[in-house]
Amino acid sequence: MDTLNKDDFKYQQAKKRVVEVKGFYIHLLIYLLVNIGLIITRHAIEGEKFGSVDNYYTAFFWGVGLLAHGLSVFLPNFILGKEWEARKIRQLMDKNK
Repeated sequence: MDTLNKDDFKYQQAKKRVVEVKGFYIHLLIYLLVNIGLIITRHAIEGEKFGSVDNYYTAFFWGVGLLAHGLSVFLPNFILGKEWEARKIRQLMDKNK
Protein backbone atom coordinates (compact mmCIF):
# COMPACT_ATOMS: atom_id res chain seq x y z
CA MET A 1 0.00 0.00 0.00
CA ASP A 2 1.35 3.40 -0.97
CA THR A 3 1.94 5.92 1.76
CA LEU A 4 1.18 9.56 1.23
CA ASN A 5 4.37 11.45 0.66
CA LYS A 6 3.71 15.17 0.91
CA ASP A 7 6.68 15.83 -1.37
CA ASP A 8 5.24 13.59 -4.08
CA PHE A 9 4.23 15.49 -7.23
CA LYS A 10 0.96 13.57 -7.66
CA TYR A 11 0.03 14.26 -4.06
CA GLN A 12 0.68 17.98 -4.56
CA GLN A 13 -1.45 18.01 -7.72
CA ALA A 14 -4.30 16.18 -5.98
CA LYS A 15 -4.11 18.51 -2.99
CA LYS A 16 -4.22 21.56 -5.29
CA ARG A 17 -7.24 20.10 -7.11
CA VAL A 18 -9.08 19.48 -3.84
CA VAL A 19 -8.44 23.10 -2.77
CA GLU A 20 -9.80 24.37 -6.12
CA VAL A 21 -12.98 22.26 -5.93
CA LYS A 22 -13.51 23.14 -2.27
CA GLY A 23 -13.12 26.85 -3.12
CA PHE A 24 -15.80 26.55 -5.78
CA TYR A 25 -18.24 24.81 -3.44
CA ILE A 26 -17.66 27.45 -0.75
CA HIS A 27 -18.26 30.17 -3.37
CA LEU A 28 -21.49 28.40 -4.42
CA LEU A 29 -22.71 28.11 -0.82
CA ILE A 30 -22.03 31.79 -0.09
CA TYR A 31 -23.71 32.75 -3.38
CA LEU A 32 -26.86 30.84 -2.44
CA LEU A 33 -27.03 32.08 1.15
CA VAL A 34 -26.38 35.74 0.32
CA ASN A 35 -28.74 35.88 -2.64
CA ILE A 36 -31.57 34.09 -0.86
CA GLY A 37 -31.08 36.49 2.05
CA LEU A 38 -31.09 39.52 -0.26
CA ILE A 39 -34.24 38.43 -2.06
CA ILE A 40 -36.10 37.70 1.17
CA THR A 41 -34.90 40.95 2.74
CA ARG A 42 -35.94 43.01 -0.26
CA HIS A 43 -39.33 41.33 -0.24
CA ALA A 44 -39.93 41.69 3.50
CA ILE A 45 -38.43 45.13 4.19
CA GLU A 46 -38.65 47.02 0.94
CA GLY A 47 -41.86 45.41 -0.30
CA GLU A 48 -40.33 44.25 -3.59
CA LYS A 49 -42.33 41.51 -5.27
CA PHE A 50 -40.58 38.18 -5.78
CA GLY A 51 -41.14 38.49 -9.54
CA SER A 52 -39.52 41.93 -9.72
CA VAL A 53 -36.43 42.02 -11.93
CA ASP A 54 -34.74 44.39 -9.46
CA ASN A 55 -34.59 41.51 -6.98
CA TYR A 56 -32.35 39.42 -9.18
CA TYR A 57 -29.63 41.77 -10.50
CA THR A 58 -27.13 40.75 -7.85
CA ALA A 59 -27.90 37.06 -8.30
CA PHE A 60 -27.57 37.32 -12.09
CA PHE A 61 -24.25 39.17 -12.25
CA TRP A 62 -22.73 37.24 -9.37
CA GLY A 63 -24.03 34.08 -11.07
CA VAL A 64 -22.03 34.97 -14.19
CA GLY A 65 -18.93 35.18 -12.01
CA LEU A 66 -19.82 31.90 -10.31
CA LEU A 67 -20.25 30.25 -13.70
CA ALA A 68 -16.82 31.49 -14.76
CA HIS A 69 -15.34 30.14 -11.52
CA GLY A 70 -17.01 26.76 -12.08
CA LEU A 71 -15.79 26.57 -15.67
CA SER A 72 -12.24 27.39 -14.60
CA VAL A 73 -12.34 24.60 -12.00
CA PHE A 74 -14.16 21.83 -13.88
CA LEU A 75 -13.86 22.49 -17.62
CA PRO A 76 -10.07 22.25 -18.09
CA ASN A 77 -10.11 18.65 -16.86
CA PHE A 78 -13.15 17.88 -19.01
CA ILE A 79 -11.67 19.15 -22.27
CA LEU A 80 -7.92 19.05 -21.61
CA GLY A 81 -7.81 16.15 -19.19
CA LYS A 82 -5.11 13.62 -18.40
CA GLU A 83 -5.62 11.62 -21.61
CA TRP A 84 -5.10 14.75 -23.71
CA GLU A 85 -1.94 15.59 -21.80
CA ALA A 86 -0.52 12.10 -22.33
CA ARG A 87 -1.32 12.17 -26.07
CA LYS A 88 0.21 15.62 -26.46
CA ILE A 89 3.39 14.59 -24.62
CA ARG A 90 3.75 11.50 -26.84
CA GLN A 91 3.10 13.62 -29.94
CA LEU A 92 5.75 16.17 -29.00
CA MET A 93 8.26 13.49 -28.05
CA ASP A 94 7.72 11.69 -31.37
CA LYS A 95 8.09 14.98 -33.26
CA ASN A 96 11.40 15.77 -31.55
CA LYS A 97 13.01 12.35 -32.27
